[in-house]
Amino acid sequence: MSFQDSDKTTSTGSAFDAPAASRLVMELRGAFATGKTRSYNWRVTQLKALEKLVTDHEPEIIDALRKDLAKPPLETVAYEVLLFIPLSLLLSVFYFLCNCGACRLTSVVEEECFENCSSQVDFVIEILFSVDVLHSVILGIFLFIYFSFVGRGIIEFIGWLFLCGIAVRLSLPVVVETLPFGTGWYDIFQLLVTVGRFVLQIAMLKNSSKVALKELKHWISPEKVKTSLATFPSSAEIVSEPLGVVLVISAWNYPFLLSLDPVIGAIAAGNAVVLKPSEIAPATSSLMAKLLGDYMDNSCIRVVEGAVDETSALLEQKWDKIFYTGNGRVARVVMAAAAKHLTPVVLELGGKSPVVVDSNINLKVATRRIIAGKWGCNNGQACISPDYVITTKEYAPKLVDALKTELEKFYGKNPLESEDLSRIVNSNHFNRLKKLLDDDKVSGKIVHGGKKDESKLKISPTLLLDVPRDSLIMSEEIFGPLLPILTVDKLEESFVVINSGPKPLAAYIFTNNKKLKELFVRNISAGGVVVNDTTLHLAVHTLPFGGVGESGVGAYHGKFSFDAFSHKKAVLYRSFIGDASVRYPPYTSTKQRLLKALIGGGILGIIRALFGWS
Repeated sequence: MSFQDSDKTTSTGSAFDAPAASRLVMELRGAFATGKTRSYNWRVTQLKALEKLVTDHEPEIIDALRKDLAKPPLETVAYEVLLFIPLSLLLSVFYFLCNCGACRLTSVVEEECFENCSSQVDFVIEILFSVDVLHSVILGIFLFIYFSFVGRGIIEFIGWLFLCGIAVRLSLPVVVETLPFGTGWYDIFQLLVTVGRFVLQIAMLKNSSKVALKELKHWISPEKVKTSLATFPSSAEIVSEPLGVVLVISAWNYPFLLSLDPVIGAIAAGNAVVLKPSEIAPATSSLMAKLLGDYMDNSCIRVVEGAVDETSALLEQKWDKIFYTGNGRVARVVMAAAAKHLTPVVLELGGKSPVVVDSNINLKVATRRIIAGKWGCNNGQACISPDYVITTKEYAPKLVDALKTELEKFYGKNPLESEDLSRIVNSNHFNRLKKLLDDDKVSGKIVHGGKKDESKLKISPTLLLDVPRDSLIMSEEIFGPLLPILTVDKLEESFVVINSGPKPLAAYIFTNNKKLKELFVRNISAGGVVVNDTTLHLAVHTLPFGGVGESGVGAYHGKFSFDAFSHKKAVLYRSFIGDASVRYPPYTSTKQRLLKALIGGGILGIIRALFGWS
């Protein structure tokens, strides 16, 4: 996160400085003190309002994202997963149920026909997939018939069922080209997606809201725990309580998701919240300020727009927690400001996320998944994007050739003209990436891409082979479409390379070697690890998402978001029965032996103490 000059405004448009920030915090503390944010009903109301905000204003949100980052209409919802699923079968059934005679399983489903019956299709889809049981049954029937037809095994059947569920949950393709059945497992169907209203950020945010609403009662319920003999008779529980007034400072690369996802956790935990969106995504920041002002309880949830001055004014205040998403340089500023008030922090940062590639793999799938995680994620401008690849010297040429082939399939021969490739966010970042490429140590290592268009702020997907480890590109997080490939004699040497640097936010390995998988998981310290894919752990709400060491402090997503903004209060309940004199003076030798035994918690020790045997 780098701050730029911007109008000094809050969500209400008034001047904002340190006194204004102080008044804002005092107002929110007053609202929090009333206790209304602790109410289950208030939390549910605000979470539902946030969900409605996203649903009602999806077109405006997408438009803002396009203005800020020139994001593709559908940012790799085909996390290659859609390339493997007969989704056209599902769409043809939807059209059939809509009684649309023009929409049938042909070589191409016409866009004009879809527009005519889009409302009916959406209605049917809503019915089909609002009930998980029915959803599973329908998918199961389709896939059972298909796998019976092609004679596949039960493991592949279950895999396809899982992937199909993900695909339909994530996307509603507008134009689908169905190809004849091929002989290859991965070439059966290819989907051409030109959806304009669906973005991955929105899907993940909706899912976060749904999870919070579904699980909130369970999360806020006290957790019963065991007690010891030392407190007998007693009972105990852990009570989650809100921290108070919290500050969320978000990043520009996924400005909508990275702003509101932590806010969901803060609201679910019962806090008053101030959100500071990134000024580098001004359209999204302005829209969020307006929408949250219209939909949310402004006495407890506020948005402050602006740049370095506004952020500095906010950081001068005392908060009960600060949640920051961005880079390590600014994180140090945030942490220093928080230390003045002993404020706890969650820092979601980044780092150089490695990808280790073995030779005993399905290379086509691996390269597609690397591409999806690197260039499909905002053209490399994502904290969990693969930052560099490590493979053996022997296997490197095959990997490079495979990456070249798949990159051309996805983005064409002139990727600078592709609408599926996000632009670099601004000229500062463009020049930073250009400097990495122009470094004398790496300029001769480009084996693919390297084209730049400063007027469009675009850089083509670029592969660099055998980059020196002491080069500039290997000393900092790339955060762009450049992918160095390092080579080693033996793949186990990659562990030394990775562990010689700061701990990354994510680490990836592609291998079918069970022992190598186990060694990687055991020996590589990273915020998260994915085996045989990239970035998908971000979408699993039952997993914590966060860094370690220089890649971050704390974690969130799902219940972990709730926990990040909660204090776990220990509560012990006792009655007036069983008041033993052993805890009170005078402390005789017998009492001392008994107290030691009680603290130790063993029945045998207590008996020995009573008889003077210990």
